[in-house]
Amino acid sequence: MINKLGQFLKNLGVKLFRLIWFLPNLLLEKVLGKQKLAAFYQQFNSIQDQYEEKKNQLLDSLGVDKEAQYYLLVRKLWKAFAWTVFAGVFFIFTIENNFLWLTGEMPSVGELQNPKLSQSSEIYSADGVLLGKFFQENRTPIKNYKELSPYLVKALIATEDARFYEHSGIDYRAMFGVAIGILKGGERGGGSTITQQLAKNLFKTRKKEGITKKGLLGVVPGVKTLIIKTKEWLTAIKLERYYTKDEIILWYLNTVDFGSNSYGIKVAAKRYFNTSPDSLNIQEAAVLVGMQKATTTYNPIKYKNKPLDENKSWKRRNVVLSQMVKYGFLKQNQYDSLATLPIVLKEHEESPYDGTGNYFKVAVAKYLNEWAAKNEIELDLYRDGLKIITTIDSRLQTYAEDAVSEGMRNIQKTFDGHWSGKNPWVDEKGNEIPGFIDTVAKRTEYYKSLVKRFPTNQDSVWYYMKKVKRKMWVYSRNTGGEEQMEITPYDSIQYYKKFLQAGMMTMDPFTGHIKAWVGGLDFKYFKYDHVKQGKRQPGSTFKPFVYTAAIDGPKDLAPCYEMKDEPFEIEVEEKGEIKTWRPNNADGHFSYQTMPIKRALAKSINSITARLTDEVGADTVMYYAKQMGIESPLRPVASIGLGSFDVSLYEMVGAYSAFVNEGIHAEPLLVSEIQDQNGNVIQHFDAQIKRVIKKESAQLLLNMLQGTIYEGGTGSSLLWGDGAKLLPEKNRYAPAFAGKTGTTSNHSDGWFMGMTHNLVTGVWVGGDDRSIHFRTGAYGEGSKTAMPLYRRFMLKVKGDADLQQYHPVPFEKLDQKKFTKQFNCTGNWWGESRASNDSTAVSTDSLGSGSGSGVEVKPDSTN
Repeated sequence: MINKLGQFLKNLGVKLFRLIWFLPNLLLEKVLGKQKLAAFYQQFNSIQDQYEEKKNQLLDSLGVDKEAQYYLLVRKLWKAFAWTVFAGVFFIFTIENNFLWLTGEMPSVGELQNPKLSQSSEIYSADGVLLGKFFQENRTPIKNYKELSPYLVKALIATEDARFYEHSGIDYRAMFGVAIGILKGGERGGGSTITQQLAKNLFKTRKKEGITKKGLLGVVPGVKTLIIKTKEWLTAIKLERYYTKDEIILWYLNTVDFGSNSYGIKVAAKRYFNTSPDSLNIQEAAVLVGMQKATTTYNPIKYKNKPLDENKSWKRRNVVLSQMVKYGFLKQNQYDSLATLPIVLKEHEESPYDGTGNYFKVAVAKYLNEWAAKNEIELDLYRDGLKIITTIDSRLQTYAEDAVSEGMRNIQKTFDGHWSGKNPWVDEKGNEIPGFIDTVAKRTEYYKSLVKRFPTNQDSVWYYMKKVKRKMWVYSRNTGGEEQMEITPYDSIQYYKKFLQAGMMTMDPFTGHIKAWVGGLDFKYFKYDHVKQGKRQPGSTFKPFVYTAAIDGPKDLAPCYEMKDEPFEIEVEEKGEIKTWRPNNADGHFSYQTMPIKRALAKSINSITARLTDEVGADTVMYYAKQMGIESPLRPVASIGLGSFDVSLYEMVGAYSAFVNEGIHAEPLLVSEIQDQNGNVIQHFDAQIKRVIKKESAQLLLNMLQGTIYEGGTGSSLLWGDGAKLLPEKNRYAPAFAGKTGTTSNHSDGWFMGMTHNLVTGVWVGGDDRSIHFRTGAYGEGSKTAMPLYRRFMLKVKGDADLQQYHPVPFEKLDQKKFTKQFNCTGNWWGESRASNDSTAVSTDSLGSGSGSGVEVKPDSTN
């Protein structure tokens, strides 16, 4: 028996050595050639023979009797032992050093001492509120052992590793028990310690891919398993050297997967029981520990509302409790009372889109990724566990989202009634666009999948699109929440295309800090961001750049410079053809009155703006728009002053900051600071600030824009009705708001830019497609769509006593003695009572593409 055992061990050692040596031998053969390699082995055998001769001489000198009964047996045992030791040492050497790339990489000392755990990055508002997370594995590690419930630790040790405090990474008794179990034909599991499991979870030893990570032998069945287990054993031993037992427990509970996209004990405690790890009771702790055997099989959510005899999670919990009894962590009578109790779940599911500011979060991710790429910094928002401090004020963000949601429900109701019985996608003549939904449907992924399914049968494609109904959750146009409908994919496209969309952004004009960002109605259903991603014609909200160019530019005009409201036309060359451009006022009429340009801006007179653009030069207008923050493509054409080029709400809000900030433009800023997972500051961000116009010019423009609201301008309805609550408590009629309304051709886009002493806010309302809009200015102007959302927002801000710093206060009154230009204008035009319409005469076909300085347009647009 002993002889056979010795021969077995010897053979095992030889085979293991040969297996490990096979590839190096093959490599030597390629390098040296067969003849030289044979000579090498011949020399090696000669040395081996000399060794045997010397050994025999030594044995003779020691008086060893080679004829003794057990000499051969002892000799074979020693040889087997020596070969085994040699093979084992060589194998471990190969594993540790990845000798000849045979076994793949091992964790380095640096990785062992500072393991990098994939964890979610958290996004915080400027006032310290958690806005959300970026994650692939939703994990937020806890950093202090004292934050763990003692029940949790006891349940873990009793179930997973009863001798945890006795071994140094490997439990040899447990391994021997597993071996005996295998020989007896029983179960194979149960030998891994907590430390070994930590090594597996932390360094992903079983998920390594590629030859460099797995090694040349790492793809050989059987050998692969031996290599992986050895790596885990060696890593476990090293972890025990670097960390205390408490730290290993903490690391382990931070790494494990608890199912339902919950990684680490902190997220799991919140997900299943809506509590923290230190507050888990004994039953809850047992449930979570029990899940480690199989997170799907023993997931308690799977067995909600099912009887206990079918609840595997409940049964597994009781197994954990019985293990605690077995190892003295729980008394039998306690177990008896606890074992009958059901599992009480308090679910709290987290997703990347929880909380507020989802459009903003996407913008933050894009901004940081671009910043990292530009600065050649490795950054993974979904794994690095960063703490991202944004500029958002959580309260302003909530009020902005509520204002958009509530206000758009009312506007949508009006829109639906306005188009009752008709489809809102129409051409410039008001006729429904044929095949509009068909065109949209063909761009959907579902349609494309049907085409692949029925490549030669278009009828089947449209049958599934138009006839087969499905239950689906949709965004509710009535409640702003969700509702379930049974409709066809084609009908769902029609349903969503009848929605109007909105965007809102507000910022501090002095620091550039963005305080609120609402990119649409609901991020879950409408991913397109109307703050920065979307670009539309700004209409009359672009006019202040014309007046800035006139007052700050070479013409050096004053707000009281007078111009006449009368027809204006200009001949331009377009594609080799001479055309005439004749912009009309919003109502199609001219007053033929002479008025200060201050009044013309307040009343948004198109004829005067177009003539002023011609006088100061379209290139000068473009220059000032660019200087003040408009980065979208512009061209110096006659229509530029009426907002004929697409821009983003983000750009417009940033540009208007210069009016409040005395001529200094602050680039809008999303993020103020990034910290790593240990709280160290990686980067602090400050807005780019530069002077773009003279201080006096900015003060005069701000004063002029107050006239839009306080001097019978297009935004005067801001303070009507509930808006009267926005008036300052003291000095109620001193201007505390400035702004500009804007509407584009056919009322496709409604804008409002609002300013207070320390906030600049922009609002846009319109359809996703320009062909979807109100038919008349009575409903579709910016003063009827965008401005009401701004009013709602500011009313909420004004009603919050904790936001006193943002409550509107009167602007500083300008002293005419300190200004070289006249801005206190007088004249009978102040009594002119013609209604101020809000639209700009800019054709979306011609001028909207930036080529329309030579097109005669209709009198149904702008201000």
